[in-house]
Amino acid sequence: MNDFLTSTRKQFDYYKQLGEKTFDQVADEKLFWQANSESNSIATIVKHLWGNMLSRWTDFMTTDGEKEWRQRDAEFDNDVQTRAAMMQKWNEGWDCLFAALDSLKEDDLARIIYIRNQGHTVLEAINRQLAHYPYHVGQIVFIGKLVQAENWNSLSIPRGKSDVYNKEKFDQPKSRQHFTDEYLKGKKGEK
Repeated sequence: MNDFLTSTRKQFDYYKQLGEKTFDQVADEKLFWQANSESNSIATIVKHLWGNMLSRWTDFMTTDGEKEWRQRDAEFDNDVQTRAAMMQKWNEGWDCLFAALDSLKEDDLARIIYIRNQGHTVLEAINRQLAHYPYHVGQIVFIGKLVQAENWNSLSIPRGKSDVYNKEKFDQPKSRQHFTDEYLKGKKGEK
């Protein structure tokens, strides 16, 4: 189970980095672009993730994951005005999540917590959010690709490069590693 916690932490960090690598490619004004009135901007998706993360992970072992102070509907108002304001929410949400995850011990995974009065084991609650957050990060990446068009720099294997990528991987000896290790190592080296 400690491997689960380590793997989960890496997965969440990987998706955080995908979002940030998208933000790095998108001009400030495009962070607030909406395809239509029913769609969300990148900044609005960030605001929703922020609200969800704070609600789910603040005192998550002792209080319901849907906090009374959360204003979920307001999370979808496209009213974040600047990249700095968006990044403040992005970082605050992820910091809350990572602090909660980093506080867990193996025995905590079987404990029951509640989200809207529905009991979940901590492990189930983690898996729930591990499905939810990448769903929205995928939306962020997709919007980034739309607004960048031919100027988009791939965050995974670029089109037409699968054979080269696979050859490079299969030329290496088999090893046990998490798929995010190379990606996250590159992130740490960039700082």
